[in-house]
Amino acid sequence: MMKHINASFLRCISIPPPKTNNMSPDTVFQTCSMIAMVGWLLLIILSPFWSGFDKFLIGVVITLFAIVYAWLIFQVFTPDDFQKFGSLNGVMELFTDKTAVTAGWVHYLAFDLLAGVWIKKNADKYGIHHLILIPCLLLTFMLGPIGLLSYLLIRVIRTKQYFAVNY
Repeated sequence: MMKHINASFLRCISIPPPKTNNMSPDTVFQTCSMIAMVGWLLLIILSPFWSGFDKFLIGVVITLFAIVYAWLIFQVFTPDDFQKFGSLNGVMELFTDKTAVTAGWVHYLAFDLLAGVWIKKNADKYGIHHLILIPCLLLTFMLGPIGLLSYLLIRVIRTKQYFAVNY
């Protein structure tokens, strides 16, 4: 009722109502997916030639994803929703909202890219050639933990130790 009165009042005095947010979950999904693709291309193609790639990816791309994630989460989650993370049915209920699913997607994009940066930096530490990393990075981009696992297997073969120094 109040919205109707406010909109009518604003039309009467010729002030347009405030514009609504044009960043739909679909738009955020597409935009973040495109940014992630560029980030992964930088990591896969340019990182051997650009020593500051990790600073750019973490300082700009992943930080942007973290901001977008927080923005999305604060739109849909309430303090009561956190108890739903304790059961599969609760999590499924949380992700029936498009904004919540988009937040989940941005979460994946951020952490998979962070895993890719770690793989690249760790491989540099152990002298693992970049061409060997490309399948691992592509798998990390598409299937997250499977790409990380493939890199860890390569690192075990290279270093002959599973618990190699990570940093």
